[in-house]
Amino acid sequence: MGLGINMNNGFVRVAAAIPELRVADCAYNASRMADLVRKGEEEKVQLICFPELSVTSYSCADLFFQQQLLDDAKKALNELQMLTFSTTAVIIVGMPLKVQNQLFNTAVVLQGGHILGVVPKTHIPNNNEFYEKRWFAPAKSTDVQTITICSENVPFGTNLLFSDGKFSFAIELCEDLWVPIPPSSQHVLHGADVIFNLSATNELIGKHDYLRQLIEQQSARCVAGYVYASAGAGESTTDVVYAGNGLIAENGKIIASSERFSFEPQLIVSEIDIERLQADRLRNTNFTNDKSNEIYRTVKLEDAHFTQFELKRSFDKHPFVPPLQNREASCEEIFSIQVGGLAKRWKHTNAETVVLGISGGLDSTLALLVSVKTADKLGYDRKRIIGITMPGFGTTDRTYSNAVNLMSSLGITMLEISIKDASLQHFKDINHDTNQHDVTYENTQARERTQILMDIANKHNGLVIGTGDLSELALGWATYNGDHMSMYGVNSGVPKTLVRYLVDFAAHQLDKISEEILRDVLDTPVSPELLPADENGDIAQKTEDIVGPYELHDFFLYYMVRFGFSPTKILFLAKIAFIETYETETIEKWLKVFIKRFFAQQFKRSCLPDGPKVGSINLSPRGDWRMPSDAIAFSIND
Repeated sequence: MGLGINMNNGFVRVAAAIPELRVADCAYNASRMADLVRKGEEEKVQLICFPELSVTSYSCADLFFQQQLLDDAKKALNELQMLTFSTTAVIIVGMPLKVQNQLFNTAVVLQGGHILGVVPKTHIPNNNEFYEKRWFAPAKSTDVQTITICSENVPFGTNLLFSDGKFSFAIELCEDLWVPIPPSSQHVLHGADVIFNLSATNELIGKHDYLRQLIEQQSARCVAGYVYASAGAGESTTDVVYAGNGLIAENGKIIASSERFSFEPQLIVSEIDIERLQADRLRNTNFTNDKSNEIYRTVKLEDAHFTQFELKRSFDKHPFVPPLQNREASCEEIFSIQVGGLAKRWKHTNAETVVLGISGGLDSTLALLVSVKTADKLGYDRKRIIGITMPGFGTTDRTYSNAVNLMSSLGITMLEISIKDASLQHFKDINHDTNQHDVTYENTQARERTQILMDIANKHNGLVIGTGDLSELALGWATYNGDHMSMYGVNSGVPKTLVRYLVDFAAHQLDKISEEILRDVLDTPVSPELLPADENGDIAQKTEDIVGPYELHDFFLYYMVRFGFSPTKILFLAKIAFIETYETETIEKWLKVFIKRFFAQQFKRSCLPDGPKVGSINLSPRGDWRMPSDAIAFSIND
């Protein structure tokens, strides 16, 4: 037996349907809704939500009191019920329904030829252009739990969860979303992953933007998917106009939307990542079962077999990088977090100086920019920043010049201390062949640089500022007790893709000379420069040739740590995101490298210096990430 909703790598495909309707013409409306159901079947949609009162149309007014309309609505519902014998999707339609001596505005859930449940509207508006209380009773006005409709006894009430054991959804209707505590807030505490809202929101100046914000905020607050289908073309325009809003949101972000004011029927389709939502809830201790007196009833979804589908959604290749339209505000905020952290530590320690190594690379450049901004914020002389360039066996003229020129242009105290002689002496002390360019050769230089920084800091009552970034910490791309160590790591919460973004942003804020230097830093290959340059004097040791592209590793890091996704799902998402950039074999190769290094290098992260958390992910052993150093790496095929 198949599951009711077969999740494709954790995704379910949903749709907000905006049919062409006629006021009070139930047979016509049902036929147009059936067209969209069949279209949804072609697109392998698993759940389809129609607008509020879609069977009759929303704007029937006093016609709702006519028995003929109510009978026609039941006949139309029966037609849609018969349709679902030959389709696999769950469909949710809106219609008026008389229960005992009251009329309710309801959502009816159908699948596999059966009516699974009926949900009445909780909050009935009675203000301005809305006067639904003239016709409809609120859900709380009855204690009926089961009704008979289309010859079936079905659950009735707002406390219904529709579930197959792995995925659950619940329903609210229009006004329910706009009240201080929407029913969906209770639904998710009882286990609903997705909320469907059947609505008939009219258009007013500015209302659409507010509606989008409302849906985004509620989906974020509930850590849920939210599918909103609102009345459109065909509704009466006697007093108001309906634009046909179809919106699909996932945890605070609209991922699909309709064309407003269209006279064509629309099916807005996207996928909601249930595993992602459940992963967030797993970490959120507020998502425990609600202790209220209301008991929810679970309605089992019918078993159905769904074929696999290709996702319509796209995924950002650089999930850590803010969108360009928010660039200035986002970058200023990130810098403010880094500056705020360093400023507190600088003042708290009463350090006279801060000390950092300047290599001419991206990470040390960002750390220097943060240090300069911190000195300016505190009103300190920039000369209290001691930047040290420490040429070694792999230092190229390009990076050396950029380091020296940048320190000069920013007006800090500059020192130059070569590590060559000290490293050669150390090789002699430990009897290491200087022509053997192995890990000992490399790490000796990294540790010598760290010793210089620490001792200069002691000499000048200073604080050593770490320059390593989050991506390097994830990969363990740092020398243990070398560049791995500092007194405060300002970049420890910033992944490499974001480092590049921030340096690029900062280039626009500086003078022309400094901007030109930063541009060249951005164009320089990422390298620790611990191996001799090539025959042309260029960088021979390129990090991304060794450990792989940082944009891939940042993508892997984000989905593994932020959501706890399996390697198989991460590979699935990466193939979609990087389809035009890398071959599948390449992505899989570097994913295996990432996982192997991530697990093997935990011992370095277990003793990290302090540093500020910037985004949703941090690898501090005192905060976000606590992992045994001897854990076994995951298999990519798990």
